[in-house]
Amino acid sequence: MKTDEDLELRTTLYEETVPGGGHTSFVLKRGQTLRLTDLEGGANVSLMLLNAHHPSERLNLPDTLKGQHTARLTAGHGLYSDMGRVLAIIGADTCGWHDSLGGVLDAAEAEEKYGVGRYQELRNAFHRNGSDNLLVEMGKWNLDLPDLLMVVNLFSKVVVDAEGGFQFVPGNSSAGQYVELYAPMDTLVVLTALQHPMDPAPRYAPKPVQLSWLQAPDDAITTAFRASRGENARALHNTERFLR
Repeated sequence: MKTDEDLELRTTLYEETVPGGGHTSFVLKRGQTLRLTDLEGGANVSLMLLNAHHPSERLNLPDTLKGQHTARLTAGHGLYSDMGRVLAIIGADTCGWHDSLGGVLDAAEAEEKYGVGRYQELRNAFHRNGSDNLLVEMGKWNLDLPDLLMVVNLFSKVVVDAEGGFQFVPGNSSAGQYVELYAPMDTLVVLTALQHPMDPAPRYAPKPVQLSWLQAPDDAITTAFRASRGENARALHNTERFLR
């Protein structure tokens, strides 16, 4: 979706690393791009998106998938809100498949899967879970349990078999692969770097990811997105009307 010339023109605004098991939240400002990079391979990032100014508006995965006739997310796809607007556009993706089906583990599920891993014994290596990590970040924005809804699991692949069951595909992402999210509006990003709930690995070993904030001189991403299909053009129109 981007040429080499486009990539060279971008400015890196800031970078940080989210350790395995870590979590963070921030506003991705309109016109900025967030690049998430799998540093070691096998990462998973559970991601929530909300309208930064009206957080009652948030990511709606059924509409996102239905409107774009897909069950996997990759470059060129938008992430729709429940108001029919676009919270983010996947502008670049070397991984090729991001899961929209699997959700996150809560504390009971994490203990059942990985065993007891308390802070008292393990200190900062204690076992975290996706629900609690996201809720910690959401609390910083005056959000609570009723606001904990759908997530996209970046870098993970889940397919549907012939019987209609979900199957996790190991090894979907290798070290250095990345995905970029472009914000056509101010978008609140809440994320945690934890193993996918369907990952069959028996050991608790979440992988780190790097976050890079990028600024591009123009908006070629929305031009391509608008032209890709009628549903995306309408969603982008709704977004632009909201911003007026």
